[in-house]
Amino acid sequence: MMIVMKEGATDDQIAEVVERIESVGARAHISRGEFVTVIGAIGSHDDEVAGLGLEDHPAVDRVMPIMRPYKLASAQFRHGERTVIDVDGRRIGGDHFAVIAGPCTVESREVMLEAARAMRDAGAQLLRGGAYKPRTSPYSFQGLGEAGLELLREAKEETGLPIVTEVMDVRDVERVVAVADVVQLGARNMQNYTLLTEVGRAGKPVLLKRGLAATLDELLMAAEYVLKEGNPNVILCERGIRTFESSYRFTLDLMAVPVLKELTHLPVIVDPSHAAGRRSLVEPLSLAAAAAGADGLIVEVHPCPDEAVCDGPQQLRTEGFADYLRRVEQAAELAGKTIQAGV
Repeated sequence: MMIVMKEGATDDQIAEVVERIESVGARAHISRGEFVTVIGAIGSHDDEVAGLGLEDHPAVDRVMPIMRPYKLASAQFRHGERTVIDVDGRRIGGDHFAVIAGPCTVESREVMLEAARAMRDAGAQLLRGGAYKPRTSPYSFQGLGEAGLELLREAKEETGLPIVTEVMDVRDVERVVAVADVVQLGARNMQNYTLLTEVGRAGKPVLLKRGLAATLDELLMAAEYVLKEGNPNVILCERGIRTFESSYRFTLDLMAVPVLKELTHLPVIVDPSHAAGRRSLVEPLSLAAAAAGADGLIVEVHPCPDEAVCDGPQQLRTEGFADYLRRVEQAAELAGKTIQAGV
């Protein structure tokens, strides 16, 4: 159930409505927009909330059911407003376009710092790098773990770029949150509901990747697990889905971008690196994603990808990354996006 307050509703009036919602066992989630405040009554108490007569409250404009199974992620919940997430002054969502770039994994101090400096100098908004890496084979490189987190911390201190890194286990949430500005949940953990809940409670912005065979409704229900814990800052990521086609690693579902924009208020970014699996496809997919209205990209870049410890064939080279970024920004501008210069 969604309660739309009248423009100019006071804090006391909002608190009064919240108290009445919670009196029947529902949870109240407040979303303050530029002009109006919307209160979501979440839980299996719609009949009880409907019986409160909130539409007669002098500060309530209207009471509406949210028809989607995901409530807080629904576009209806924000009453037409887009969520814009601010990460150390870098904005993602709405009219803003951001590029998250860096090596697939943190493999050494030298590589991480060289890549970080190149990302800063080229104009990327955020720095990515995996301290923990999910790998199909248990014998493959799994990341440096805590040592990798310390290298990410050092890279941020030197360059000022906010850090995006993945958490794979609830036991690592606290140490990852201590370093990361955005916590990433990979495709294989999209439906790890315990991890989603813990990350939601941690309070940091969350980058949630679509599962390899997940529908958009399933992606949005996964986001709901984070949102219901009081964390409104979720970034959705289309990274390619598994289909019958074997000519490339995954099928990048670019139609997901405009469809998600219809379904949800959350920012939507695209990962062309994991979808492509090879370097030559990353730029055309990036341009297509920007032109389709994505709110940003997360892309892998390495000083010497031929020597990378994992996913080398899909990583762009730091040499030439600045030119790639300019072309992507031009495509984003055609879609009406604003590209933020370095902060």
